[in-house]
Amino acid sequence: MLCDKMLRLQALYRTAALLALITIGYNILEGVVSVWFGTEDETISLFGFGLDSFVEVISDVGIWHMVRRLGRGEAQERDSFERRALLVTAGAFYLLAAGLLATAVVSMMQGHHPETTRWGIIVSLISIASMWLLIRYKVKVGTALSSPAILADAACSRTCLQLSVALLGASAGYALTGIGWLDSAGSLLIALLSLREGREAMAKARGLASPCSCSCGCGSTRD
Repeated sequence: MLCDKMLRLQALYRTAALLALITIGYNILEGVVSVWFGTEDETISLFGFGLDSFVEVISDVGIWHMVRRLGRGEAQERDSFERRALLVTAGAFYLLAAGLLATAVVSMMQGHHPETTRWGIIVSLISIASMWLLIRYKVKVGTALSSPAILADAACSRTCLQLSVALLGASAGYALTGIGWLDSAGSLLIALLSLREGREAMAKARGLASPCSCSCGCGSTRD
């Protein structure tokens, strides 16, 4: 009986690690596509969304490392690698937020219009569907393991989903109306969400928040 339980736990942790790897691969691909077409189409919201995806990869690597470590039965507390990953992630999010804010303001002042936001719509719709599936399976695995850390990973995917919705709103809004500042407004919203992610990552790195301090609705409490 005990052996069966251990095998089930190991299988769940392997699934959690696989989900983390899928998230890493997806964010790399999403980042490349978004930055490429954001540059080609002069769509700053899509370009910023792509940069955010690259920053997410740093966090995802830390999560993958954490899941593998927990699967070996190690302590829930973050190790030095995970804390460094969180600090780098926080710094990158702060820089990204500042850059997107400045770019959006300049674009609004100059009356910039993207060439097209077609790819922004396509990327955001694919991202919404992908993040929804990842969240669903991460919550399922995290709940089965009673792991606040894995549920926190699901919460991070929820933030990615929010970013995708922001990109979709800006891209579809421009496509329907031709109002140029909507693209800049989408970039501003992505900047604000990136700033929030940076604050959360910094709090976790400093031990000021529990592994599930994100708004994931898992029911875990903060420290």
